[in-house]
Amino acid sequence: MPFPFCSLSSYFLSQMHNMVLVSSSSSPSVVFRVKRYQPELVAPATPTPQEVKLLSDIDDQEVLRFHIHNIYIYRHNPSMEGKDPVKVIRDALSRTLVFYYPFAGRLREGHGRKLMVDCTAEGVLFIEADADVTLDQFGEALETPFPFSKELLYNVPGSDGIVGCPLLLIQVTRFKCGGFTLGIRVNHTMCDGTGFTQFTIALGEMARGAHQPSVLPIWQRDLLSARNPPRITCNHREFEQVEDIKEWETIISCNGNMITRSFFFGPTEIASLRCLVLNNNHQLGEEYTRFELITACLWYCLAKALQLSPEKQVRLCCAVNGRERFNPPMPIGYYGNVISSPAAVITVKNLCEDPFECVVKLIKKAKAEATEEYMRSLADLMVIKGRPINTRAWSFLVSKLTRIGFRKVDFGWGDPVYGGPIVGNIFGELYLNDYENANGEEGVLVPIYLPANAMGRFAKEFDDFLRKPNQPTIIGRSKI
Repeated sequence: MPFPFCSLSSYFLSQMHNMVLVSSSSSPSVVFRVKRYQPELVAPATPTPQEVKLLSDIDDQEVLRFHIHNIYIYRHNPSMEGKDPVKVIRDALSRTLVFYYPFAGRLREGHGRKLMVDCTAEGVLFIEADADVTLDQFGEALETPFPFSKELLYNVPGSDGIVGCPLLLIQVTRFKCGGFTLGIRVNHTMCDGTGFTQFTIALGEMARGAHQPSVLPIWQRDLLSARNPPRITCNHREFEQVEDIKEWETIISCNGNMITRSFFFGPTEIASLRCLVLNNNHQLGEEYTRFELITACLWYCLAKALQLSPEKQVRLCCAVNGRERFNPPMPIGYYGNVISSPAAVITVKNLCEDPFECVVKLIKKAKAEATEEYMRSLADLMVIKGRPINTRAWSFLVSKLTRIGFRKVDFGWGDPVYGGPIVGNIFGELYLNDYENANGEEGVLVPIYLPANAMGRFAKEFDDFLRKPNQPTIIGRSKI
């Protein structure tokens, strides 16, 4: 259904003032008001091509038919005194859309639900807002999960569909201290995290006075379209059918209300995990990445927290950026999806009792499967099997958002104090985000969304696991 923008004017004017109550562990409850103005459509500053562009068959995965929600938080910068972030960003947005003009169009479906962009230049949604508090009043609430996320990135009714709706929504909210936030929602079928960051960095460059982005966007979605004839050449375990789906749903529903809590992996936590992984020379396992170590730890804690049956097989799907795995690599500037999610599979018993290094190796092996051939086989699978949904039951998906550049989006006020997902409230999906804690330690922050009862068990398993002695001990009763 097309986005009914005109019908929203009277509704939105009646919703301009909203009172919000925010609580955090480090500060007393904060009560504040947000004044949102009527949303507007921002179109490209100059005429753009009127054409229809096909998405790739990697873009067109059913699992990507949702929206990415990010927030960027900026403190007052004296050098920008007198400049309004709303005006600066709105003007920069219209000029950036000249280069990224497909974002100003609308998706529609063709034969076999094939997605394409009708480049109509209708524009993207933009909301101006004001909050009557300072950023400092929130204390440590300025980290995900944000208790005020719905106020800083408002879901305009009727705008959040996949087909026929705006592909971008941006809300800029000014604070009394001179700081501001930029909330942004983007249709995931248009870009992955790398492509999304490419766009937001370009937006920042244009806000700072550039005449064009330093990296020009490249469409070329045919590079990841299915082959002719399509052929599935790899084993895609992330799409395998599984049994006992109702049992999985029961495990979730019987554990209580769903809540989100974030867990931090700093230098100390990473060192503790490395101490649990020894190579044959009895040296710390430097061959394993932070992603692999953290993911193995989280997988174990989730299985214990949800009290999964030992005989059950569980999957951990690793979202892998495949840009550098092509020969030649994907062209610089390509902002479409270049991701696949190969799965590591293991029984709960082995996950919880095998040496930690075995679990880490399993994750490393799954990541390595995401070759160029795997990506092409995935595109072919989408066409042959009618864009199937990924396996959800007994499965977790982990996405690495570290070093992707979310904290390098500068509109003239400097780098954000936080840049990344605004919420982490999809069960079974884990996001690893760059983060600097209150002590100035750089690390990885992971929002976890679980039933309340399971969250308590997860926190205990997490703390116990990281407090293990810095010696070659392992999960469960086995030894390395």
